[in-house]
Amino acid sequence: MATARTSAKGQVVIPKKEREQIGIKPGSNVIVEAINDHIEIRPLPEDPVEYFCGIFKEGASLTRALLRGRKEDLRREKEKGS
Repeated sequence: MATARTSAKGQVVIPKKEREQIGIKPGSNVIVEAINDHIEIRPLPEDPVEYFCGIFKEGASLTRALLRGRKEDLRREKEKGS
């Protein structure tokens, strides 16, 4: 287990072995998340939109719900106009 020291600004240098192990390269963006009593640092995919596309496949589709809402709004607008 590697250790690191925080700077006066709270910065931490991730040891080279760990950076290489998970693919963090110079200039990479990372996700930093506080979870209970620790912090997790994960590399952000090069194309986050592509990576996260379909991540919420289970459950109701937000897109379908929005489209249903739009159709309902249009129907009500047409009824008011008639």
